[in-house]
Order: sequence, then C-alpha cells, then structure tokens
Amino acid sequence: MTGARLKHYGWGREGEGMSAEERKFVLGRYRAKFATDEFDTIAVPGLDDLSLREPRVAPPASLAPFCTTDRYDRAAHTYGKSYPDYVRAMLGDYNCAPDVVAYPRNEAEISAVMDWSGAVGASLTPFGGGSSVCGGVEPRVDGIKHKAAVTLDLRNLSKVVEVDPVSRAASIEGGTYGPSLENQLKPHGFTLRHFPQSFEFSTLGGWIATRSGGHFASLHTHIDDFVESLRVVTPVGVLETRRLPGSGAGPSPDRLFIGSEGTLGVISRAWMRLQPRPSFRAGASVRFPSFFDAARAVRAVAQAGLYPSNCRILDPQEAFNTGAADGSAAIMVLAFESGDHPLDTWMARALECCADHCGTPEPAKASDAHLQGAAGIWRNAFIRMPYAREFLTPAGLINDTFETAITWDQFENLHDKVKAATERAILDATGVKGEVTCRFTHIYPDGPAPYFSFHALGRHGALLEQWQAIKNAASDALIGAGGTITHHHAVGRDHRPWYDQQRPLLFAAALRGAKRELDPQGMLNPGVLIDP
Repeated sequence: MTGARLKHYGWGREGEGMSAEERKFVLGRYRAKFATDEFDTIAVPGLDDLSLREPRVAPPASLAPFCTTDRYDRAAHTYGKSYPDYVRAMLGDYNCAPDVVAYPRNEAEISAVMDWSGAVGASLTPFGGGSSVCGGVEPRVDGIKHKAAVTLDLRNLSKVVEVDPVSRAASIEGGTYGPSLENQLKPHGFTLRHFPQSFEFSTLGGWIATRSGGHFASLHTHIDDFVESLRVVTPVGVLETRRLPGSGAGPSPDRLFIGSEGTLGVISRAWMRLQPRPSFRAGASVRFPSFFDAARAVRAVAQAGLYPSNCRILDPQEAFNTGAADGSAAIMVLAFESGDHPLDTWMARALECCADHCGTPEPAKASDAHLQGAAGIWRNAFIRMPYAREFLTPAGLINDTFETAITWDQFENLHDKVKAATERAILDATGVKGEVTCRFTHIYPDGPAPYFSFHALGRHGALLEQWQAIKNAASDALIGAGGTITHHHAVGRDHRPWYDQQRPLLFAAALRGAKRELDPQGMLNPGVLIDP
C-alpha cells in the first residue's frame, strides 16, 4: 500500500470518502424512502478517543522488528467491514482488539509468529485487507484455550515473483493488493482480471481464502478458476501443491485451502492463471419491463454459451437507487471483452436473446458504450457505495446486502420468498416499512447468483438486534428455498449457523479432521467455518 494509511473506521484510506454531491444523492434517496428530512445521527469516536486494553502479551525480541502494539494498528485490525463491525466500532467497542499485530516479511517470519502464538496461548488471525463483510477477521479470545490475540497482516508479502509468459501464469505473494498486482503484471502485457468490489483494498491471499467472486459474470466467476497452485504456511509446516493445468490425482489439495478462510493455514504465494489485456470490447445497457423478463433473458444468454464478461441485471428499484434508471424498468448491464478477437457476433446474439424476452437496448453513444448510460452510472455507484456506510450507520440507517446462488427452476420462488421474508422482518424489527432490492452478480447455465440489498430505518441502541433479526429471517429464507448461504461473500462468523445447516455432516467431520492435523492447537481464526 502506498500513500495514506487505511482508515481504522470506514472504507478506504484516511482522507478519502464520498464527495458532498455523492453524499447528498445517497442521503436524498433515504430521505425520500423514509419520508424524513433529518436522521438521528451520532458522532463516531476518533482514534485517540478509543479505550484499548493493555496488551496481554508482548512479542519477544526476535519478532519485535515486525510486530507492533501501536494504537492505530490494533484498532485498524479489530474489525472487518460488516454492518455489525461498523456499529460496534461506531460505539467505541474495541474490546476484541488484537494484542499484537505482526507484519511478517517472509514465510520464516510467518512460521515464527505461529510458533510464538502457540507458545503463549494466543489465537492467530490471518489478515489481508480487512474487507470481510461477514465477520471473518475479528480476533477471538475465549480466556481458556486462547488467552490473547495476534493478527497476522501479510501486506509485506506483496510481489509478483515470477511471470511465465508461455503458460500465461505468474507466481504472486499472498499479501499483494489488487492495484499493485495489476501494476506489476501490466509491463508483461497480462492481467489477472479479478476485480471484486473490494479490489483496491483487498489482497490475493484474501481472495483465495474467501473464494472471492470477481469481474467476470460468467465462465471465470470465482478466484478458484485462476489458481494453478498454492504455497501455504501451517502451524505444522509448509505445504506446496504441484503446478499443473489440471489433474485427476485424487481430491485437489488446492481446493482444501481455497475458501478455508484462514482456518487451516496462511496462503503465502500462489501461481495464478493470467489473461491477455483486453483490446476488444462491446457493451450495452438493455431495458426490460420486469425483473423476471430480464432474468429469462439472462438464462438464454447463459445457456447459449456466449460467456459475457458482464451480464448483470438490476430490478427497477435497484436501478433507481443507484441512479441508473428512473425505476420504471429493470436494467441489464451487458458486456463482452477479448484480447484476441472482435465481439460483434457475440453481442448481436446476446441482444437477440434479450429481444426474445422484451429487452430494448439503450442507444449506443460512442465506441466505448460499455461505459455509457445506465451501465456507466451503475458501475460508478457500485465502486463508490462502500464509502456510504461510514455515514449511513451513524445516521441510524441499516443498509446491508446478502447473496446466494440457485438453479433456474427455483429462482423465481426463492426471489419472492426471500424478498417477502426480509420485508416482513424489517417491519417487525423496526416498526417502519423498509425496502429490499435484487440484482444478479454472476450467471451460470444452470442458475444465477441473486444479490439482495435491504434498507431499514433503525434505532440507536438497538441497531445490532434489529440487524440480526433481519439477517436471521433473510438467511432462514435463503436456506429454506434451496439456495446457498453465500455465493462469494464467504462464511466468517455471521453465516456460520446457516453454513452448518448447508454442509453435509460427514464433510464437517472431515474438515475438523483436517483442522486437527494442520492446526493442532486450534489457533487459526477460531470460530470461522468450524470449531476445533
């Protein structure tokens, strides 16, 4: 990371945030939504106002050069970016701050921190960029097995170590942030082309550990698709998988660690499959009379094998909230890209699929139409929206998202049941009618990944309880309708109750067995995915 340091509260770097015009737009939408001119807004304590407990352990001299107990470092590594994280930070609750933050510079130092943490009875939380929205990076201490907490920040492992242009792959360290990764690949003419919403403030190791969903709406939807091999530091040794384009030799060891969320080891390096930088693009925005009309068009595009890089749809209210449309139509953001060939044929066929389901393209205005109109407005809103929570939460507003995946035959039923259950929960929890919107983030021939947003007018002093009631109802509805508890946001602690319902019992036992072998003391990210 270069420039200003990351905020201890809020999104991005210190000094960054939404402009006055952006804040006015966002708050204006909420004022209209809840028919109020003002919100009950409280002040967020500054860094110097926080009360942090004295560190319960101190690093030995051998670790001191890359470990710290500094106030900022401890505060900045206390929480991720989930709604409960924001509320507790807003209230100045930093009781779970780590005692020590370590910034190892190589694998030997990672192992040394693991050895020391085990010796002093500390939990150890791997930390990428801290952008978790599901309670995945909060340090935990139970007072019995773990009497202190250490956080392991990998930002110093930030290099593209080697590029193989023939096989089109690169060896990249796990602490490399998105922009740095792309900047280091650019001179070689390649890109990873994995752009989650948190791209600027998250790391390769974090993407792999949480099975991040990225830029491509189809085909290469998850980071899984780019992993060629992994190198992982565990409390019992270093593990490296063989670099291969594919293998049928038993269960994949890579798959054990992809999505392991820091519970089995620390991803120190990975060979990643690269993409040529795109030189051909085609894009359009398409209007539909209803969200379900748009969804049927998406299914047609997905099952035609066209593999668009972007094929996201917004329901009318979602389109209105972001300024992409006036609320009278559902919007599809459609795009193709290639580093090899023109895309007119692919776009023409996709638009035919849309026309079969009442889709009407917006007129293209320029050769870079993929950035024009509703598509460009939505894209900008998508990138900027994380900055809003740091001023919406102090205003007592509950705004959050959850996502899932479901087969096409069950999608419409899931959509209606989840939306209705969440709306009822908002009214029951707050006494005020709220709002639930939906969009697609990723698509597959056998189903979509619906992404829901909900908005509620909360009450200070009860925000956590109100949010939890809404979250419980939405999650129960997702599992009850046959969906997954998460498509790409990971499990963390917020999703654990429903993940426990979703996974087969025998698989849970097998995962606990792997945990015992790789992390015998149960120090790594306790409470995430599995219990020791």
